[in-house]
Amino acid sequence: MTPVLRTERLEFIPYRDEDEDHFVTLLRDEEVCHWMGQDRASEPELRALFRAVRDEVYPRELFDVWGLWLDGTFAGHAELKKTGNVDGQEMIVALSPPFWGKGVGTEVIRGLLRHAADNRGLKEAYGMVGADNTASLEMCRRLGFRHLRDVVGDDGTVTKMLVISTTDPA
Repeated sequence: MTPVLRTERLEFIPYRDEDEDHFVTLLRDEEVCHWMGQDRASEPELRALFRAVRDEVYPRELFDVWGLWLDGTFAGHAELKKTGNVDGQEMIVALSPPFWGKGVGTEVIRGLLRHAADNRGLKEAYGMVGADNTASLEMCRRLGFRHLRDVVGDDGTVTKMLVISTTDPA
């Protein structure tokens, strides 16, 4: 079961029914979608995705997914899950733009790494960051991520596949 996690300022809380509008608003944001390297999904698609998280992912314990909260305000979304991108577990983070550039992303990654090591027994975790996302790439560099390879999409966009040890202090 996806646990509640806490860092110095953040609470990672499994999504509750009342969080649906926050989830949809975040993942409909054009800037957020751009930096996540994905097309904007329709509101009905995102509402269906939210219900799938609540009705399938959590009950079947498919992967860990949270809403991120800072001082009672929804700040973003985080996941730790197996994906087709890597032979391991990938960290996925989407922050609401008002929380960009304030150290929140660093705190989220550190919380995910601690969870990956302490609760999931992982020795390393992965991340995928768009080659033009200089702020996130710089954060990853500071945290100690290593570049594994570039992944080139059908449209020519480049995503950096990164890895980090969960046992080294971040």
